[in-house]
Parts: sequence; C-alpha cells; structure tokens
Amino acid sequence: MKKQLIAISTGLLLSIGLFAQEDMKVEWTKKFEHKAERVGTGLEGPNEVSYIATDKEITVFKTSDGSIVWSKRYKEMVPRLRKIDAFAPFWESDAIFLFDYKLGKDQLAVVDLNTGDVLWESTIYQGLSSSNITYIAEKKGFILSLEGNLTFVDARTGEEKWETTAFKGSIATSTFVDGDLVALNVSPPGLKGLFKGFKNQIARIDMANGDLKWTQTYIGIPERKIVTGEQVYKMNIEGDKVFLTMNGLQVFDLKTGATLWSAAFDNTQGGSKGANGSYALYGTVADPLRVGRDVYIVEKTKKKKFVINKYDVNTGKNLWSSPEFKAAEAIPNIFVINDKLIAQVGGAVEFQSISISKNSDGTTTITRTVGTTNIKPFGLMAFNVSDGTPAWDSEKFKKGITNAFVDGENLIVCSGKSLYSIRYSDGNVNYEEDVKNGGVGLAVEILKYKDKIVVVGEKGVSTFKISDGKLIAANKYKRSKSESLVDNILLMRTEKNDFAAFNLDDCSYVMYNAKKDSEQELSQDGKFVWAYEKKEVTKLKTR
Repeated sequence: MKKQLIAISTGLLLSIGLFAQEDMKVEWTKKFEHKAERVGTGLEGPNEVSYIATDKEITVFKTSDGSIVWSKRYKEMVPRLRKIDAFAPFWESDAIFLFDYKLGKDQLAVVDLNTGDVLWESTIYQGLSSSNITYIAEKKGFILSLEGNLTFVDARTGEEKWETTAFKGSIATSTFVDGDLVALNVSPPGLKGLFKGFKNQIARIDMANGDLKWTQTYIGIPERKIVTGEQVYKMNIEGDKVFLTMNGLQVFDLKTGATLWSAAFDNTQGGSKGANGSYALYGTVADPLRVGRDVYIVEKTKKKKFVINKYDVNTGKNLWSSPEFKAAEAIPNIFVINDKLIAQVGGAVEFQSISISKNSDGTTTITRTVGTTNIKPFGLMAFNVSDGTPAWDSEKFKKGITNAFVDGENLIVCSGKSLYSIRYSDGNVNYEEDVKNGGVGLAVEILKYKDKIVVVGEKGVSTFKISDGKLIAANKYKRSKSESLVDNILLMRTEKNDFAAFNLDDCSYVMYNAKKDSEQELSQDGKFVWAYEKKEVTKLKTR
C-alpha cells in the first residue's frame, strides 16, 4: 500500500510539470530605417507613443500598433543639434528633452512627441539632465534645478514663470497639494559639484510665484537602487501631516513644516563602491508598519543593535521598546496579527551590482545584476503588542528563512526547504510541507495569490494550497527573478533578460528568449514585453 501511494504521488507531480510551453505571441513586429541604439517605451493606449533613436535621428511610433508617427534627423529640427548626447522623455507632458553637451555650452531642445515639432530650445540652462528636471502635471510646466536657482517654465513654450534661490538641489520626490508643491531635494551622485551650499531640505513651494511657505531639514539620503533606479524612500501626505519614510520615519506638519517627531537612524544597508563597480543590499530593514494609531519601527541602538519601537503616530510618543536583538544583521519584515507583533530575522533581501571589467582588446564590459541573497542569522520572533515583551520564538527557522506573509490568523513562512503555516498566538505549526514536492528546487521567495502559496524556486514556479500546504501545480524554468505580479500573471526575468509569464491558475507559461545585443523592456501594466533588436521592434504578449 505504501509503494502504491508513492507511485500515485510521483505520477501526479509529473503530470503537473509537463506543460507544452510556447513562445510569447507576437502582437506586431516592425522594421525601421535606422537602428534602435536608444529606446523609450511609452504607455499603452491608442494615442500613446514610443521611440527609437540614434545619435543623429529619431523615429516615434504608436505604442499600440507600431505605425510611424514621425521620423526626423536632429539637424532638420534644430540645425545646430547635429548629434544628441542624452534623451529625457516626459511621457505625461508629451515632450522629450534632447541634450547636446559642450563643456559649458550645453544646448537643449524640447520636442513634441506627437508631432516632432520643436516646442522651445535654450542655451542658457547648463548642467541639465533627467535627474534635475521635474514635470508638474497640475501646472503643465517643468521645474529645472539649476546651479543657482530653481526655475519653473511653461512646458509648451519654455517661458519662465518664476525662480527661487531658496531651494537647492534636484527634486527627489514631490506631492502637489492645494496649489503648492511639497518637495524633497537631493544632490544626485553625478551632480554633487553643481549645487553649491546644498543641504537636506523638504519644503512647501507656492507654485504661483515660487515662494517657499516653509522649509525644514530632513535626516538621511534619498537613495535610488544602483541598477533599476527605483526609489528606496517615499513621501506621502495624510491629513495635516507629511510622512517621510527614509532611515526610519520623519513626520512634519503640512501647514508649518515643523518636525512633529522622528524615529530616524543610520540605515546603511551594506554594499561597496570602487573602480571595479558597486554593490548594494536593499530591504534589510522593514518599512515602518502602521496599524491604526500605532506605528512600529525597526531601529538601531547606539550599540548598533536592532530593536522594535512602538509609537503613537500622532504624537510620536514612544509607547514601548522591544528587547534588543542580540545577533540580528537584518529584520526585513514585521507583521501584526491581532495582539502579536512578529519579526522575521534574516532571510532573503535584494542585491544589485554593477561590475566593470577590462577585456584583452582594451574595451570595457559592464555587467548589471539584480537578484536576492540571504542574510544570517535567521529566526522568527513574536512580541506582545501591549507592552513589547517577548511572546514566543520559533526554532523552525534557525537554519534558514526566505520571507513570509499573513493569511488570516496565520503566518505563512518559508525556510527555503519547507513551507510552514504558523499560528500567530503561540508559534505552533499548523502544517509543514516540503518545497521539493514542487520539483523546482529550493525556494527563493514566496508570494500570495488568491488561496495559494506561490513558490519562486531555483528552477521554476510551483503553487501550494494555503489551507493545508498541498501541492497544486508546478513548472520548470531557468533560474530567474520575479519581476511583477499582475492579475494572474507572474513575470519572471533572467540575468540575460529572458522572460517567462506564468499563469498562476495552472503554472503554464509563455516565454521569450532575448537575442544577443538586444534590449528589452516590460510594459507598466505587465501585459507586454518589448524587444528592440538592431532596426527591429517587436511587441510580445505576456498572456
């Protein structure tokens, strides 16, 4: 009887994993007159556009069907622009900035993306790039962060509306509220010498005249990820308060700019930078967790030890502090379930790296990598939300943990080798299931989809029932990283920019293998992959 059960299980697993995989279906393919050395993919929609370009010419086409909208050489549009060093499309404004850098004699032209007409051009703005231009949709204009001032110009004419010298640096992030702009500044790495007298500022700017209604100093550095460029900070306005999540949490009064309270600390997440490249870790510390009037923040003490502090979100009063985590190097996730706060110690975090190597022929090869790595030591600990005292400590995750998510009154956790449903109240195990049953190797991370646990493995994707941990479906693929989850489609990307779009209802997938010396982009809605290959552009469906 035992042998019979094993045979049935094996047969089920094989049937689950034997889908005939197909290439992604082509929406359309177009061959253009010139190469796609620089590309820009716009939004979906009947009137939206994208572009391909070289140093001498640009072609703009409809994102929907690839039909050419216009194609021009730069010297036809602006005679003195014979070549272009950089592009900065601002899709929402239907305009693109073209830059010709000439050592203190920079020139720019702003072109209508829909017509190819030059809206305006200038030789007076020096040191501009996409890093120090911000489009303000509500006012239909651009803020230019210049060496001596902040200048606001009309998007269509370039007419200067106002300037101010009271705000230094580029705008890292901003929010438009009641006719004003609440903005956070940053000095981009390549532009540090541009902004003299730079200091950390968060300010409220009157967009009618450029006056600063208030300015305040913030703590930390608004960093972006070194490969993908994603922000690792965020600012949002709730009621009469401005919340800045960066190196902890900083709270400002929206009307006056006064610092109401802060729980900020040195949150250096590890990494290095040198002649051979750079390396950085992201997500080693959990974001502040808001639950009603309470906010839980992972912080470091003066001894560089982690603690969790509970604050009143309105007053900033410290309600309690947990005991120090004696050996933790990372606390990437915290959860609150009823009367328990549960902390994940160690586990999977994101790394991004840029490596630079010299070839024997004197050329240089730059390799960009995005992936995950595990930070030790590992563990799972719970505290009472009433006073921060320890409630329980699970021994199941001392040897490994990837990540976790909440399902009702249970925490679903993966050790890399096994899936667990953990009871929030006491840490006891509801069930344990071997990840290898999915046939896709060890787990890299887990995700929640409807009533399923999605396991992103070393060799593919598998799904298990949340209720009892039993295997539902699985399919093998190359070693890859989850890119995005849109509806029922999980997008996976390899280091070489190959894509697979998994249907999580049955784990079938369609795939695309990138060609050498090509470039790929994923649409914002996750429905298409764009392949730019020499003079050819292909739009592929992910479902």
